[in-house]
Amino acid sequence: AFPALPPSPGAGAPAPGLAARADEARRTGTALDDQTVEPGVIAVSLPVHGPGGEVVCAVGVVSHTSRHTVDSLARHALPRLRACVREMTGALARPPEDAPGPAAGTGDATARRLRAAKEELGPAFLQSLARGLAVLSVLRAPGGLSLSRVAEATGLPRATARRALLSLTRLGYAATDATGRSFVPLPRVLELGYAAQSAVGFERLATPHLADLVRRIHDSSSIAVLDGDDIRYVARVATTRIMGVDLAVGTRLPAPVTAMGRVLLAGLPPDGAERRLARFAGAEPGAPGQPDELRRTLDAARRDGYAVSDEELEPGLRSIAVPLHDRDGRVVAAMNVAVHAAHRSVRDLRENVLPHLSGTARRIETDLAAATECADAATPR
Repeated sequence: AFPALPPSPGAGAPAPGLAARADEARRTGTALDDQTVEPGVIAVSLPVHGPGGEVVCAVGVVSHTSRHTVDSLARHALPRLRACVREMTGALARPPEDAPGPAAGTGDATARRLRAAKEELGPAFLQSLARGLAVLSVLRAPGGLSLSRVAEATGLPRATARRALLSLTRLGYAATDATGRSFVPLPRVLELGYAAQSAVGFERLATPHLADLVRRIHDSSSIAVLDGDDIRYVARVATTRIMGVDLAVGTRLPAPVTAMGRVLLAGLPPDGAERRLARFAGAEPGAPGQPDELRRTLDAARRDGYAVSDEELEPGLRSIAVPLHDRDGRVVAAMNVAVHAAHRSVRDLRENVLPHLSGTARRIETDLAAATECADAATPR
């Protein structure tokens, strides 16, 4: 049932010796793994207990057989691993009131966002779904949140927050803690993100192309999608040069001041782009991304097929980006090359980097079109 593990010997059959290994882990409080998941990979793990003594998660150290045997890994890692578990157990034992919750004003901002969405979409906006997602998003606070704090953090009435919490609990996305007073998210919430990621497989498809581009130009390259008024990184290959911004898959950055954000905004339908520009109207006059200036920038990106950000996100950081299209011609992502200003000028980016970047984007689009065509063909009608 676990797709990350090798196939089991029979349909539904447990791995050989699993019961004995579980008994040994229960008796000793330590689990050792000797290449069960993958040849050459070994691990040692310990349970982490919650305030009521229940096991809430596990923490482990993974190594390779070229560095350790299972026994030597246990001798090497267990002392510090046990110290880490003690700290984690202590943190979990602290009352929820000691843990930081959502920032002040979060509830008001969430309530305003929900009202604005309802006004914009009218009956098409499913308010109960939006409220449930808002409740789920605030449960990330360490130790969980009480009903009162959930209502405060979301700006929802207590009765509405309570119905959402009970629904999430019944569906397995949340639970009450040992005290019964706080609600905490359950690991099942990871399915929500994993389903989207595994369905597309975009990072796996694009990363080899990014790596090939980085080998040729010796600068970092990334792919991002539009996420509200931000961009979110979905794939990245970094060069060995030290950059001023620490970026990783999942990082969010403001769309107006990034090259990838600009080509993504330029790729929106006209009404969608204008709605975004209206939301940016609160920007300081003359600031990067100020609406009138940004409108001209987006027009240029549509005309030229690329956008540049010249030290607007961070001093010393330049980037150039192109759009990535699906097989219907819609802009679905953006791809960039980011450099240090001392290493390349804007002219150098346009003349020497853009041709490589555009060529790589076309190859990714070809693979993306083929992958989605195969996926459509395999979908039952």
